[in-house]
Amino acid sequence: MGINDSLDAVFNNALWSVCYLVVLLGLSAYGIHRYSIIYLFLKHKNARLKPLGEFEEFPKVTVQLPVFNEYFVIRRLLDAVGKLDYPKDRLQIQVLDDSTDETTDIAAAEVDKFRAAGFEVSLVHRIDRTGFKAGALAEGMKDATGEFIFILDADFVPPPDVLKNCIHHFTDPGIGMVQTRWGHINRDHSLLTRVQAMFLDGHLLLEQTARNRSGRFFNFNGTAGMWRKSCIEDAGGWHHDTLTEDLDLSYRAQLRGWKFRFLPDVVVPAELPTDMNGFKSQQHRWTKGSIQTCLKLLPAVWREKLPLLIKLEATAHLTSNFGYLLLLLLCILILPQSHAAHGGWMQTLLVDIPIFLVTTVSIATFYIVAQRHLNPKSWARDLLLMPMLLALAIGMSVNNARGVLEALFKRQSEFTRTPKYGEGTAVRRVRAVRYPPIRSILPAVEILFALYFSFCTWNAVESGAWTSVPFLLLFLVGFSYVSAKSIGFWIQQMSILVPPPEGAIAET
Repeated sequence: MGINDSLDAVFNNALWSVCYLVVLLGLSAYGIHRYSIIYLFLKHKNARLKPLGEFEEFPKVTVQLPVFNEYFVIRRLLDAVGKLDYPKDRLQIQVLDDSTDETTDIAAAEVDKFRAAGFEVSLVHRIDRTGFKAGALAEGMKDATGEFIFILDADFVPPPDVLKNCIHHFTDPGIGMVQTRWGHINRDHSLLTRVQAMFLDGHLLLEQTARNRSGRFFNFNGTAGMWRKSCIEDAGGWHHDTLTEDLDLSYRAQLRGWKFRFLPDVVVPAELPTDMNGFKSQQHRWTKGSIQTCLKLLPAVWREKLPLLIKLEATAHLTSNFGYLLLLLLCILILPQSHAAHGGWMQTLLVDIPIFLVTTVSIATFYIVAQRHLNPKSWARDLLLMPMLLALAIGMSVNNARGVLEALFKRQSEFTRTPKYGEGTAVRRVRAVRYPPIRSILPAVEILFALYFSFCTWNAVESGAWTSVPFLLLFLVGFSYVSAKSIGFWIQQMSILVPPPEGAIAET
């Protein structure tokens, strides 16, 4: 090898190493932020914000139920709403229905029953779905007679006392929104739902508590929360230029000076997606919408006269999903970096170990703290799921990075709802017909990454880099699991949709 070849090799190794290090430093920044959330949560976890007082007479509340083709869960939702413990003369119910299937007929029949029982209730049916969920909520606002508005998605089952648990916090005239914590109806349905529940518990307990109790901005989660109607109006109403209308309105309201409150002890159960494609659709929407909101509102946050810590936290919050793009880049760079020159024990001590502590360990610690707080008697068993949680987060990087890129390049897409099946009530063939599988090239890309990490793992074993093998296996398992579940569900649904042979008894 000549001198020029040697120089080229050194340059290439240095270039890969620099790119790899930059990506790791970006991921480390989000890891450090995760530790700050843990610290703020532990500092404020025992703080219980009580209402300033109680209303002498319950104010009027409008319950808005935005639904779209919710055939399997609409009855369950309305049944729970009918049991709300709140004076009927102080309650208005709006079914904001954009459905194109029999959901509208079911809702109309249930609404008639509500009227017969003495409720003030209306069915608002739109045909064009302009603005999707945000458009439906804005349409409902036109006829909302309540001073306060409680919003519920179709897969939620509110406890009877939820309105009374929220309403008195609004005795503080500066409070614009009160958010409850989500529970999980079908947490133990499968490995996928158990890991999803852990993801959501981390966000809905640690992040919301830490941000709210420390005076940072936090957001309405799109459902199971109550708004002061005048707050929505003052902030400019519902916008539909992002896929996360909840995050968008939350930041606009807080930039106007409104205060929010999170109630971790008030739990409203909901149904988790039971199939990988539904989960990916939900995550893509949330990821893309958050970056759209970031591009829209982060400059306004920095222009506002706010404390620096609030600005920094808002920046970390709104940009957090860029982490998926960094994670995808890390996946690509792992193999070239493995062939680059290694700095020996000094690099391991000064670079590898610190980065490991602020990336992988921060994620594990984050979700362990959440489970230990929520399930003090059984949290240890969730430790067994931690490798799968890490693997699933990695496996979702292609799907979620796509959402980030679509937001950056301003590619518009519709609000794709997450299918809800009403656990224990849906028949497989009917589900397949109503929610046909989505065709996507993503599973093929995920398979390629699984093959790529199969080679990376084999390469690490061959070269004796045994410390790398456990981490490479996380990538291998993550991409293999996500792609296999996606393709498996697609095959299952397509096989159900194929008409049975003539003379055969069809599954009903």
